[in-house]
Amino acid sequence: MLESLSPAQIQSAERTLATGTWAITGGAVLYSVLTVTPLVERVTPAEWQWTAPILPLVVDAAVVIVVRLDAVVARLGGSGGPWPAVLRWMTGLMTLLLNIGDSALKQDLVGVAVHAVAPLLLIVTAEAGLAYRRAIGRALEHIERSRAEEQAAREQQARAVREREQRAREHAEQAARELAERVERERFEREQNQRREEREHAAQMERERLASEADMRREQREHDDRVRREQQEREDARRREQQEQAERSRREQTAAHERQRTLPGMPAPHPVNTPARPVNTAVSGVNNAAGVFMKMSESEARAYVSSFREGERTVRQLADDTGWSVGWVSARLQEQRSQATAVDGALEAVG
Repeated sequence: MLESLSPAQIQSAERTLATGTWAITGGAVLYSVLTVTPLVERVTPAEWQWTAPILPLVVDAAVVIVVRLDAVVARLGGSGGPWPAVLRWMTGLMTLLLNIGDSALKQDLVGVAVHAVAPLLLIVTAEAGLAYRRAIGRALEHIERSRAEEQAAREQQARAVREREQRAREHAEQAARELAERVERERFEREQNQRREEREHAAQMERERLASEADMRREQREHDDRVRREQQEREDARRREQQEQAERSRREQTAAHERQRTLPGMPAPHPVNTPARPVNTAVSGVNNAAGVFMKMSESEARAYVSSFREGERTVRQLADDTGWSVGWVSARLQEQRSQATAVDGALEAVG
């Protein structure tokens, strides 16, 4: 019987049940508000009689909650435990008592019977609707399970047919593949032998080319080393010449100082545009001989500064020796370093 009904027909019946349940619930709620409100007004102080509709609305809201949540839980196939049943029966009994309360107080049995119809119908509809929904849910689950089993059986049968066809195709493909592999293997062996011969020839040519390039690089390195040595020798000679020139200038300047000291009546020369206590004086050096301070010319000072290697004398000592400022001496040393760096870079480029 269940298999003869489609899911659409069962869902249509479920929609009919839901529509009827909500129609009965709505009518019962409206009737309850109209019936209970006068009763609440009589037992409420005059200044609070406007609150009389609140009580039936609260009870009816609980009824709506019970009906709605019972429908959802039943559709999901679950159970809310004992409390939903307690709430369902408690709201139903409250609705019944509030509806028949006015007639019962007047001892009107006919009114009690008339006003009991809607609450009793609501209680029974809620219980029956819950039972119907659970039955419909079980029926849908049974139908879906049966159809799923049938679908699984059909899929398994189709899978078995496809597997047999797949095995047959794989067997034919395996035979064709083995034949093609044998032909390909023979062709590959021929090509492998040919490529091996070509590689051996190419390797022989590459070895000869590498040997020739190695000889050329060795000759180039020897030529570059020779050029670097010659350039280094020229640079060393230039530095020695500068040092000798600076030494000669220093000796000539010292001799001039000595001659000026020995000449009678000649006052000691004083530096021009310098304070009484010159800044660029030093305890030892060229310009402290016999306490006489002489400032070198720019060319002599340049030669003197370049005659020393870096670190042999401090900037202050060179400034004291030449009579030039510390800033000027620092600038000349920086120029000397820049020239040395440029020479090294040129040597590396040539190498």
